[in-house]
Amino acid sequence: QVQLVESGGGLVQAGGSLGLSCAASGRTFSTAHMGWFRQAPGKEREFVAAIRRAGGSTSYAESVKGRFTISRDNNKNTLYLQMNGLKPEDTAVYYCAAAADTSWYRAALGASYNYWGQGTQVTVSS
Repeated sequence: QVQLVESGGGLVQAGGSLGLSCAASGRTFSTAHMGWFRQAPGKEREFVAAIRRAGGSTSYAESVKGRFTISRDNNKNTLYLQMNGLKPEDTAVYYCAAAADTSWYRAALGASYNYWGQGTQVTVSS
């Protein structure tokens, strides 16, 4: 079993930055591919970014590429999402997720995620 707890959400103005963290426990963090997802009001959940278990490869949704950066510190069992140049359309509940499947191919596409955090609200004002 894996437990994930997000933190760092809040209210920011357009053009600003915000950093999210996800603390993981319950299994060896370094063995799992990790990802960030978000769900905006009235919208379906969408894939944001993923990072390979060793941290060597990343994958991003086109909408955030160049603005968001996913990273991890396996020694601290922590996943991060640095969000820069925030836009009102980035407003959503952001979720941290872990993939039990060892396939990076699937994780990079936003598939095969089995464990989820509770979510943290990010609101971007104009």
